[in-house]
Amino acid sequence: MDDRSLGQRHSNIPIFIPHLGCPNDCIYCDQKIIAHQAVAPAPEQIAGILERHLTTIPAGTWTEAAFFGGSFTAIDLSLQEAYLQVVQPYLQQGVIKGIRVSTRPDCIDDNNLDLLSCYGVRMVELGVQSMCDEVLKTSGRGYDSRTVRHSCQRIQAKNLQLGIQLMIGLPGDTLARDIASARESAALQPQAVRIYPTLVLSGTKLAAMYDQGRYTPLDMEEAIRISKAMYLLFCLHDIPVIRMGLHPGPELQNPGIVKAGPFHSSFGEMVEQAVFRDHAYKTLQSFHDSFGIYDELCLHVNRRDLSKMIGQRRSNIIWICQQMGFDRLDVKGNLDQTLGSIGVGRGDEPARYVLSRRQYLEGLSW
Repeated sequence: MDDRSLGQRHSNIPIFIPHLGCPNDCIYCDQKIIAHQAVAPAPEQIAGILERHLTTIPAGTWTEAAFFGGSFTAIDLSLQEAYLQVVQPYLQQGVIKGIRVSTRPDCIDDNNLDLLSCYGVRMVELGVQSMCDEVLKTSGRGYDSRTVRHSCQRIQAKNLQLGIQLMIGLPGDTLARDIASARESAALQPQAVRIYPTLVLSGTKLAAMYDQGRYTPLDMEEAIRISKAMYLLFCLHDIPVIRMGLHPGPELQNPGIVKAGPFHSSFGEMVEQAVFRDHAYKTLQSFHDSFGIYDELCLHVNRRDLSKMIGQRRSNIIWICQQMGFDRLDVKGNLDQTLGSIGVGRGDEPARYVLSRRQYLEGLSW
């Protein structure tokens, strides 16, 4: 369903249609803040958006137009067609390879999916948020998990790719419920997943709950721990997690917009760093069990994984040294090392022991 070349760079051209088609306000949502727009662009403005982004995208990039921010399939059909028609010349020229849209699980029907297919839409991303009915109800989503499963099946039956967006830290949420949502989502076999920690945005119902002491957001450590567990579960099932954390646009960084919650411009990187830390710790333990050598050790990773392995301000290396009693621990990056794998050797010697990401995942207690 996805004919991109292995390793080919991917880029979305985001076209924000804030709140368009949404039937109600969820307690955490203010799309006008998230998209930094009060009004969705008119169809005649879409070409300009595409042209501006295309000038910044390197040649050879697999590029898609992405209608985000609203519930695309809930807007008037004529407006959907008008938006999609603007993209058609770019599809025919091959400069844009496909279209993706985001929408709600309760705004899916076969006629609309047929329309999307006819106009070159490749992926439908559903703002699922949770598979726990109680969490969905408390958050004002207006549908239940049964609706989610039915909509996912409809999308896949039309040979469209399925994306699932999940939120953690919603009112009534727990680690167990988040993991259960991840398991149920993985069972639906989506082609992509996004994980968003809940933020308290000014002007939302959730902000009022927070001010009244009726809602406590996740702290950063909790958000990373939960996201890491969900990320690893999806990795185990070979389902790409294409984003963790909201895009840190300038609108979210304005003072007073984010009242509370685990907001960081590099949230996804921080989660992956936590994964590499735990993976490296397990690799070193296995190395010690096999070779019994502790001094002058060096971790070997792919060069592209260096920053994730080292961590912010060398936090991963410092933590591992503290846990294992090392005076120092070196890290080397090379392009021959498989992405995601971690090797261990002594000094300047090659890695004696390598633990792949797959081996690490299969060794975890699920």
